[in-house]
Amino acid sequence: MLSPALFEKEHALSILQSVVETAIDCIILIDTKGIILMINSAGLRLFGYSIEEVVGQNVSMLMPNPHHDEHDQYLSNYLQTGKRKIIGIGREVEGLTKDGKVFPIRLAVSEIKSDRYHYFTGIIQDLTEVKAVERQIISLNHELEQLVVERTTELQKTVNLLLETNRQLNESIDKHKMYEKALVETGEELKRSLEKEKELNALKSRFISMASHEFKTPLSSILSSAALISRYTEPGHVNDRQRHVDRIKSSVHHLNNILTDFLSITRMEEGRMEPTITRFALEAVLVDLQSEAEGLLKPGQRLEWQIDCREVEVACDKNMLRNMVYNLLSNAIKYSDEGRTITCQAICSEDQLQILVRDEGAGIPVEDQKHIGTRFFRASNVENIPGTGLGLHIVSSYLQALQGKMTFTSVPGEGTTFIISLPIMYEAQDSDH
Repeated sequence: MLSPALFEKEHALSILQSVVETAIDCIILIDTKGIILMINSAGLRLFGYSIEEVVGQNVSMLMPNPHHDEHDQYLSNYLQTGKRKIIGIGREVEGLTKDGKVFPIRLAVSEIKSDRYHYFTGIIQDLTEVKAVERQIISLNHELEQLVVERTTELQKTVNLLLETNRQLNESIDKHKMYEKALVETGEELKRSLEKEKELNALKSRFISMASHEFKTPLSSILSSAALISRYTEPGHVNDRQRHVDRIKSSVHHLNNILTDFLSITRMEEGRMEPTITRFALEAVLVDLQSEAEGLLKPGQRLEWQIDCREVEVACDKNMLRNMVYNLLSNAIKYSDEGRTITCQAICSEDQLQILVRDEGAGIPVEDQKHIGTRFFRASNVENIPGTGLGLHIVSSYLQALQGKMTFTSVPGEGTTFIISLPIMYEAQDSDH
């Protein structure tokens, strides 16, 4: 019979082998000379080889040039100098199948080292479908831009005709031209934002999944409204035209908010999220936020403000502070029913500022609370409400840059309270500490 300890080791080994063999991604184990010691079934299917054709061969057989010719030298350099290019980092490269097909992959390499062993493990993910979807999104965006330009031209012709036939519509036409200009400018901003979004490699797969849901409705609304506006050419159709212009403006604003969140994530990923510290009156920022937040309220909702430090001056990044409070307020309003009360309270001590936002909404399920602040995460009880899952992640990132922190309490069915705390006077820290 096997001893319990030996049984556990063999059982653990069996489980580990099963995990590796059933993994959906390719897993390869090589030695310090680049010789393949093990490859799972997913890897064999991905590259089109049998196990006998791969094991014992140099891993460079799975790479096109220049990686094929440079691999052994890179591995030798790493063993001699310890300088990493892929190990422990991961990046996008290309793979080569048995039949000569080159395809995009994401390669993550880790090192296994002990007194007796020295191996390298590679995990390979096929990016062929991801890249195809990216190209499709770019093509669809280009088609959308062309449609917007065409509809804009048609709108201009309609406006000119109305000016000639009825001078009483001058005021309405002026407003219409203003909305049209805003639409074109926002369309350009949308184009620039989408181009920058492509550079966020770490967010590609999650962005595609989210975009298919969050972008489809407003984009469909823009296209349908733009198409219908051209049909309303008579003087009596002013209200119909205005209704569709308002729909376009609302949809573009929604898209703009989503893209603003993604641009913030871009700056964080690229290390460009440095605070701009100025001294300013706290009350002025909160009063401005109060006016903007009240415009988001649902019927019957009430916003209570409790500012206990009206004459306090703070040294902080004004935009970051404003965006954090706005994010918390908009979430509280969005996830609360009509007729509920949202409370915002500012409390100042000798050296700390606390801003509390409390709602009477659905609350956060207990099992979801540990994930709050995680990028793209949304609680299971609000998945039917539109959102990107980026707001609280951005708040957490801002607080980290401003030497602050966020805490919260939530009772499902009763509501949630978020508290952000940060220094009243920000002081830059020594980068060496």
